[in-house]
Amino acid sequence: MLVVVATDRFALSPSARAGALREAARSDRRRDLVARALLVLLVFAFFFAISWRPLYCLAGTISFFAIFTAISRVKYTDIREPLVFSDVALVLLLFRHREIFRATFTLYAVVALGVLYVFGASTLFYLYEPALLPGRGSICFIAAAVILAIVPWLLLFLPSVRRIAARAAERLIGSASISALTLRVGTFGAMIFGVLAWLGDRPRPVPGPVDLPATPSGQRPLLIVWQSESFVDMRRHGADIALPNLDALRRRAVSWGRFSSVFEGGYTLRTEFAVLSGLPPEALGPDASHPYLRPEVYADVVWPARLLRSGWATRFIHPYDPVFFSRDRALPRLGFEKLSMIDDFDHDPRRSGPYVSDIDLTGHVLRACASDVDRAGQFVFVASMENHGPWSPGRYGDASDPIDIYLGLLERSDQALGHLVEELDRLDRPVWLVFYGDHPPILKSFADPFPDALTDYVIVPLGGARGQEISVEPGDMAPWHLIAKTLSHMASRGDPARPE
Repeated sequence: MLVVVATDRFALSPSARAGALREAARSDRRRDLVARALLVLLVFAFFFAISWRPLYCLAGTISFFAIFTAISRVKYTDIREPLVFSDVALVLLLFRHREIFRATFTLYAVVALGVLYVFGASTLFYLYEPALLPGRGSICFIAAAVILAIVPWLLLFLPSVRRIAARAAERLIGSASISALTLRVGTFGAMIFGVLAWLGDRPRPVPGPVDLPATPSGQRPLLIVWQSESFVDMRRHGADIALPNLDALRRRAVSWGRFSSVFEGGYTLRTEFAVLSGLPPEALGPDASHPYLRPEVYADVVWPARLLRSGWATRFIHPYDPVFFSRDRALPRLGFEKLSMIDDFDHDPRRSGPYVSDIDLTGHVLRACASDVDRAGQFVFVASMENHGPWSPGRYGDASDPIDIYLGLLERSDQALGHLVEELDRLDRPVWLVFYGDHPPILKSFADPFPDALTDYVIVPLGGARGQEISVEPGDMAPWHLIAKTLSHMASRGDPARPE
């Protein structure tokens, strides 16, 4: 137990540990210690049930917790968050999408060494440490030990036990951040108690009344929300780049400024869901780390479903694997009628690079906007990919420095944005464009951590929605306010219609 507690502290960097200690100090330390000891005993019981070798059980238990701690530290070093329970849903994607996770030879070597250690050490213990099994009735003793080791986990399949365990986990976690919880109960403990809390029943949020736009002429409004991967106006941080189309949109915008991403440097789905749902992370409880694992809870409150019930056509466009972040399963339940994912694009990574370019994505979006025009309105959510790391040589001309590549990709995104706006302005129907960056990049050669977690956004009327242009001062925006704010602007230029 002492060794496990001693190794758990290395899941965070020293600076993060110091900050989390202040928060963790407010918890009930005796309760945390009991919770941690319970997990250690359960893991020890598992190793004993399969081996009946005390030294092997001791080494196996320590190694089990140490491996989780090491993985958590690697993750924290990369994106400054320890392991969370929902990361298990991304494990298979690690090998399927190596470029996204920056999986290198070193990572595979570490995994191989870990597997070699586990099986090699287990073999040595089985060869050289005698088992404590009695000579007579050994099968009965083995069966009894296995039952005792797995029964606590099997009981969670009973709804009544699961509810009790979920309530206990929720009380244990409280409002603690994942870093503080990791310090209190260890990496494995934070994951297990996170799962238990997630298994509890989640109350369905109730949507608030918001006016949807309708124009006096009966024209069908088009609302495009463009989530630009890792887009930050780097001129705020001293970079010398040209973003003329973003500047032009700011002069025409009804609202623009800095945008607070939900997570710095990754987990696009967290900002994405905050925009689509209108809910801040603290309103999601255990779902906050991966809202798409349980989308049905939010089906009544998210904007796509509300717009769909009001007669709008809804489409999600994302030139990447639909399985990533479980979008293929979650998005239809959130009200998207149509999904346009990587299979709908003519993309050859060997020819065009790892991701679909923003200019190709723009063409696909414009074609999608030309369909479903007989509906009450159109809502198109676009999630781009071109700016995503890693920023390796060959992605932008002859540039080899990651910073130069990233800045060059930002300029390409701005050019695609200009083409999109030019085409949308030709439409005689009301068009509203919302453009924002989902999070800053993980660009350690530029800064680690990034100077701030803010990106940029604009809300702009285009096409038939254009009116008298007025100068608007910039203001900060939280993701969960973005669509409601846009609909408010849309309704102010037409006759409001109450949604369901």
